[in-house]
Amino acid sequence: MEKLVIAYSGGLDTSYCAKYLSKEQGFEVHAVSVNTGGFTKEEIQKIGDNARKIGATSYKNIDAVLSFYNKVVKYLIFGNVLKNNTYPLSVSAERIIQAIEIVNYAREIGAGYIAHGSTGAGNDQVRFDMIFQTLAPEIEIITPIRDKKLIRQEEIEYLEANGVEMNWEKAKYSVNKGLWGTSVGGAETLTSEKPLPDAAYPSQLQEKEPKQISLGFTKGELTAVNGEEHSPENNIEILEEIACKYAIGRDIHVGDTIIGIKGRVGFEAAAALITIKAHHLLEKHTLSKWQLQHKDYLANWYGTHLHEGQYLDPVMRDMEAFLENSQEQVTGTVYVSLHPFRFVLDGISSPNDLMNTGFGKYGEENNAWTASDAKGFIKILSNAGKIYQHVKQNQ
Repeated sequence: MEKLVIAYSGGLDTSYCAKYLSKEQGFEVHAVSVNTGGFTKEEIQKIGDNARKIGATSYKNIDAVLSFYNKVVKYLIFGNVLKNNTYPLSVSAERIIQAIEIVNYAREIGAGYIAHGSTGAGNDQVRFDMIFQTLAPEIEIITPIRDKKLIRQEEIEYLEANGVEMNWEKAKYSVNKGLWGTSVGGAETLTSEKPLPDAAYPSQLQEKEPKQISLGFTKGELTAVNGEEHSPENNIEILEEIACKYAIGRDIHVGDTIIGIKGRVGFEAAAALITIKAHHLLEKHTLSKWQLQHKDYLANWYGTHLHEGQYLDPVMRDMEAFLENSQEQVTGTVYVSLHPFRFVLDGISSPNDLMNTGFGKYGEENNAWTASDAKGFIKILSNAGKIYQHVKQNQ
């Protein structure tokens, strides 16, 4: 029996793949899931038990939360990355790290094959395959769902016929939970007009009284929540636990997929959205005009390349170097008020705040220049416009 590693989540698609590849194709199936946040110990144990029952020879859960933060999430924060000004790349960012860890594991156990449960109509197939092919071109990729063009009902019928008893009704919505948010897909997201019902989101409204929290940043990284210092990845989890009780961070992202069709997906990402918006506000106070301008378009390209599976291209390391260097002065505290279904950025305090009143107060005082200075500056600044209008009128 030839060794095959399957990227195993425990959902319908990967359960079908594990059963089909072990029973029908005769592979020695080794199931592996990569924890990029969102797994409890009980959930990991249950996923492993189910994998073995279905036919996997072994199951391994790889803890990659810290790696995910250091290699990806940190730069998404530095760049304030929101795809189409909406989506914090919750799932697409995870897939990169998961694929890298799966390749490493396959090589570790000497597997000649890697399988995943992606369909032929989504982005994940591209992300997984590109990482696998780039890092391990000698390992063959097997994708039963994509190759057989299976629909959900066909998968369920096959598993039931082979004695696999699981509550597939709970999988009505495809939910992917991680450190940087949770994606939610269902019947409503397959068309353009319907919203997801409240019950589809993993967190429900529990807190109704407004609450102010403080977020401490050190060189762009979230190092404290309410004055208590922890590692950045732990602070993201702490913030998520606080903010999800307000049902903050729900939205639906509409975008262009890698394969050229439009796609729609719901998500809940309270900590991600609050962190990005709070970080961006602190940057507005501590970075120069041109730093902010150039960061915007570069970060947009970084998010686009990441979303489309181009993480291993060396240009990504170049952009990461720029983003990291830009954070030298981004230190301070941001004050945020939480309300049901929304949050408000109240303000910041920072030793690097460029709103230095010694130079002037916007709209009120000019302490560092005279009225004559202002008049001369404006006169020179208008020269280009004057010349253009003069030439145009003569024509």
